Amino acid sequence: MKTLVVILGPTGVGKTEKTLSIAQQLGVPVINADSRQIFREIPIGTAAPTEEQRRLVKHYFVGNHSLHDYYSAAQYETDVLSLLNEQFKCSDYALMSGGSMMYIDAVCKGIDDIPTVDNDTRVLMKKRLAEEGLPALLEDLKRLDPEHYEIVDKNNPRRVVHALEICHMTGKTYTSFRTGTIKQRPFRIIKIGLNRPREEMYERINQRVLQMMNDGLEEEARRVYPLRELNSLNTVGFKELFKYFDGNIDKAEAVRQIQSNTRRYMRKQLTWFQHDDTIRWHHPADEIII
Repeated sequence: MKTLVVILGPTGVGKTEKTLSIAQQLGVPVINADSRQIFREIPIGTAAPTEEQRRLVKHYFVGNHSLHDYYSAAQYETDVLSLLNEQFKCSDYALMSGGSMMYIDAVCKGIDDIPTVDNDTRVLMKKRLAEEGLPALLEDLKRLDPEHYEIVDKNNPRRVVHALEICHMTGKTYTSFRTGTIKQRPFRIIKIGLNRPREEMYERINQRVLQMMNDGLEEEARRVYPLRELNSLNTVGFKELFKYFDGNIDKAEAVRQIQSNTRRYMRKQLTWFQHDDTIRWHHPADEIII
């Protein structure tokens, strides 16, 4: 039976190295499931696979979009399923790897059939966010869809804006489109989770942030600083450096905040993954037999 192997786990755990090993073992390319690594302008800040690693094993969905592009989990689901259809013609296995929970769930479980937002609505909501700010949009969402307001990440402008886009475009609540129905896939799915002891994870994250700074993260952030209002840059590593560039904090504090916020995101990822009892958990040093 055709099988999709999914390597998942929190940021900084060591997915890239393990994925390369398994990809070579299976003789297949890697389908990237990191929602930030798709942006070509920020490879350092997203810890994207290096050119050398990509020469070693072919990767899909790495650096294939611009920060200006709109790309959703629903689009990712469609694109990956199309790719899998082609890959399964020449191999019994396919390999997906990443830590973006919604991307992984979109492929493995399916995503609700939420309408595609038209460009006029997207431009309008982007303008409202810039002019009115997130608190005003949250009040609008509370009025239009109080049920979704209760559960949405109120610190994530992208999630808030998307829900409002659907409300205004369709005249219906965003909640009405969220059925949560799990779609059946015509292939078997094996999920392999990678994790380490918590203190080990904290130390790895702290060191990785320092390495990113040595590799040129500050320079990368300065290049995209003029685009700082884009939702795609409202992310750990860049929003802290932007505060430093704005003079609100010093460089040392920016680095400390990146480390702290990355550790917080790591815990959020693990909480999400722990709700999935189909994941087989391993330490990255374990030998994994598919």
